Amino acid sequence: MKIKKFYYYSPDKLKLVQIHNFIPKAIFGLFTLLILFVLTTVVLNNTILKSENLEEVLLNNFTEKKLLGSEIEILKKKYHKLYSKFEKLSDETRALRLAVNLPSLENENENYGIGGSEFNNIMNASFDKRKEKFNSIYDYVNKIETNIKYETSNFEEIKNKFNDNKNLYEVIPAIRPVKAKIGDRFGSRYHPILKVNRMHNGLDFLSNTGDAVLAPGDGIITFIGEKGGYGKVIKIKHGFGYETLYAHLSKFKVKRGQKVKRGDVIAFTGNTGSLSTGPHLHYEVRHNGVCLNPRNFIFENVKLFENNYLVSN
Repeated sequence: MKIKKFYYYSPDKLKLVQIHNFIPKAIFGLFTLLILFVLTTVVLNNTILKSENLEEVLLNNFTEKKLLGSEIEILKKKYHKLYSKFEKLSDETRALRLAVNLPSLENENENYGIGGSEFNNIMNASFDKRKEKFNSIYDYVNKIETNIKYETSNFEEIKNKFNDNKNLYEVIPAIRPVKAKIGDRFGSRYHPILKVNRMHNGLDFLSNTGDAVLAPGDGIITFIGEKGGYGKVIKIKHGFGYETLYAHLSKFKVKRGQKVKRGDVIAFTGNTGSLSTGPHLHYEVRHNGVCLNPRNFIFENVKLFENNYLVSN
């Protein structure tokens, strides 16, 4: 079989030159081109895929950054709202605890403040730092929210204590029962009529007959009548174990079972009873049946026992 020969024109030799082993060389060349084509296709596909992945990553990062920025703004608003509520609640709790004589909370002086610059620093930080700071402040805001719940729960204790004290402040004897000077005081004394040393269970106010006798605190009239050497007597039950007694009266202005307020006129001073040496008021304060020194229940600044004063101060 005659093999077909292939030639190419050579400009250098100015003649046709035979191509030896043309077919193997042609096959090798085509195979090489095919390999190059396949490799080029693979490289291009990988480049396109990487480009698409990079675009997707960039898009995801952009979306994540945008979402994080929105979450930071939401967190910032939530923080300011919660912190304002927490500050107000803490101040009110502290004031009420002082008013009702409750101990302060262990964490009452803890500072939960975050300046506005802190949030600006977050926004200006790198993405990773921003995420880290965001998570940190997110936990911090949750801590404030937890403390608000804790502070709120304390109000039940404070409210109960304040209600008790509110009633106590209203009923406790706190003013002079009559506008007069004090004569004989509480304690052991030589009795001018009985001529013996004996306990004087109250205060004697030197008054004229007919001076107004005032209720020193809110209460209920539990006794009106004659009581031996005390003459005409009134008793007031104030509550919380407190009771007051007024002796040697000339005239009553209240009835048994009547409710009275601090400052109400309940009677008038006199000179009744065998143990009276002249017009005066004998005044006793008892707590759970035990006589106390009434001088300890006379306050010049009666506002200390007014609820508005306690809350505002």
